[in-house]
Amino acid sequence: MPTSTLRFSPRFLPSFAPSSSLRAAKRYSKSPIISPARMSSTGTAALARNAKAERIRNPALFICDIQEKFRPIIYEFPKLITTTTKLLKAAKPLNIPIYITTQNRARLGATVSEFNPYLDPATNPNVRADLDKTLFSMVTPELKACLPTTITAAADGGQPVPLDAIIVGIESHICVTQTTLDLLALGHRVYVVADGVSSVNPEERVVALARLRDAGAIVTTSESLLFEIMGDAKHAVFRQISGLVKESGEETKKALGVFCGSKI
Repeated sequence: MPTSTLRFSPRFLPSFAPSSSLRAAKRYSKSPIISPARMSSTGTAALARNAKAERIRNPALFICDIQEKFRPIIYEFPKLITTTTKLLKAAKPLNIPIYITTQNRARLGATVSEFNPYLDPATNPNVRADLDKTLFSMVTPELKACLPTTITAAADGGQPVPLDAIIVGIESHICVTQTTLDLLALGHRVYVVADGVSSVNPEERVVALARLRDAGAIVTTSESLLFEIMGDAKHAVFRQISGLVKESGEETKKALGVFCGSKI
């Protein structure tokens, strides 16, 4: 950036800049003068209430349409499976509810068999819903009926606490996008797992993640989520989860390499 631009750009002027400097800046830029030091108390309070800055408190795992029929056509499908399997393995000790859907199961096949050991309600009571759908969004009337509606916390004065919906699946720009938007519209927070969503065309991921971030979703990684959920090395299942992370470390590295890189 040229020095002259730096000198007169209002974004680089301190709040105590003399009026002559401000007048000069206006001649060189059409942008509004930004003075952070003069932020109103209302603006400060709004930042303090920024939901995206809050930590995960009420996680739930949403697995969107990871089906056999899509195996040969989805970009890096095996890595999508390894990331989701890691989260499924962690869900039981961390007591995370699981919601899973298929898209037109009769035509597009069942959920991939790799997940079967973790999705049996008889052995995993955290499986709250396993539903078929024709809607692109997971948020069907049937799934909405399964979602908790009155979660309260004493720290919030008894006010409802939204779900921290963790979403993996396909396709990034269709079902994952519409599910995310619907969950946000219901007042929940959504964490889109960057190493756990994919599409037929990898370029669609980049656009979808950017759109969802702009819409209010949080784009993060599977490993980051697990450690945020625990929050403390003294957590009761820390050793179990850290062991899982170590065990899946090589697969995680490969998934991050193809799904994230420098474009998320």
